[in-house]
Amino acid sequence: MQILFLGAPGAGKGTQCKKLAEKLSLPHLSSGDMLREAVKQGTKAGIEAKSFMDKGLLVTDDVLIKMFKEFLSKKEMDKGFILDGFPRNLPQAESLSTLLTELSKKLTVVINLQTSDDLLVDRITGRRVCPNKECNAVYHIKYFPSQKEGVCDKCQTELSHRSDDKPEVVKQRLQTYAEQTEPLIKYYGDQGLVKTVNGEGEADEVFNNLVKALQVTA
Repeated sequence: MQILFLGAPGAGKGTQCKKLAEKLSLPHLSSGDMLREAVKQGTKAGIEAKSFMDKGLLVTDDVLIKMFKEFLSKKEMDKGFILDGFPRNLPQAESLSTLLTELSKKLTVVINLQTSDDLLVDRITGRRVCPNKECNAVYHIKYFPSQKEGVCDKCQTELSHRSDDKPEVVKQRLQTYAEQTEPLIKYYGDQGLVKTVNGEGEADEVFNNLVKALQVTA
């Protein structure tokens, strides 16, 4: 299966992708993780991406597509993959479609994780992260608090509240998602690929909804 996940910031895409990747034994391709790996490995796309990142600039779409081509061309992708965090807008979706055609691959299904904006704001603003790059653990003050308030359970580093997780920034992120990424639901829906899954509730409950939508054994 070739699966693409859509969902607003805080919808739980990363959590569900990881659980599904483990269940189906498929590679989980998170755009952020892929960028870091490409830069670390010094691939052609990674070197180009680093030149933008070092200047504090967003990596351009053409470099992202080159990076996806490097990853999707690997032998282990032949059995399928799970895409997370890309595409974010219609031009990127069209570029991805062109790339998949070039690689003789196509999406099997697009999962739309649906959640209310109020819940998303609650989820994101309560998130706390471990700034230790060797750890990167993630907590939530309500849903998954650390044992000692403000301190990482794993490495005892003081947790931080990311600047883009502040309420005013979160609302802007959700507005950007509505304007740029939500149109992809119609784009892929017109191709008969979209399955909408209720993203509210406990992670295991959402996962059960997900496997039912995909019609795989839970």
